[in-house]
Amino acid sequence: MGIYRAGHRTRVETERDGVDHAATVPPRLWTVEEANARLNELRALLPQLKAWATRLGVVHEELQRLASFWGKELESNDNPDFALRHRLDEEWQSLSRRLEQEVLRLHEEGIEVKDLEVGLADFYGRLEGEVVFLCWRRGEEEVGFWHPLQGGYRNRRPLPNSRKAAPRPRGSA
Repeated sequence: MGIYRAGHRTRVETERDGVDHAATVPPRLWTVEEANARLNELRALLPQLKAWATRLGVVHEELQRLASFWGKELESNDNPDFALRHRLDEEWQSLSRRLEQEVLRLHEEGIEVKDLEVGLADFYGRLEGEVVFLCWRRGEEEVGFWHPLQGGYRNRRPLPNSRKAAPRPRGSA
């Protein structure tokens, strides 16, 4: 599992091992009702995960700054920033571990965290006999969209019998 920042978006992504994950059996399949019942937990958890990922970015930048300033001297016990570097390393490890544990816990339940910045999560579900992602974004009252496993947010469509309509892109009439 890897964590990285792309532009201003913080993403959490599972490293791929060459296996066609779309062909694997998901840990569980969610109904729309079951997914909706988990949204309160996600509404509380995703901002915490985002805060941890944001802090990881700050810690990473500080470690890079120290390394570029001191070079190999940073490892010296008598370096004035030696203790700071070790504190930042420990914070990095702790935050990384907590973030990865939470994302892995959700993954093992069949929930994929796609984008922490916008609060995007997918639940494995079944629609018309096909395994798909039931798609939810922070700010939406309920799960009202789906997309194929190989598709992403741009491919999401309203669920049949959903009260949702596809949101218009910003700036469109």
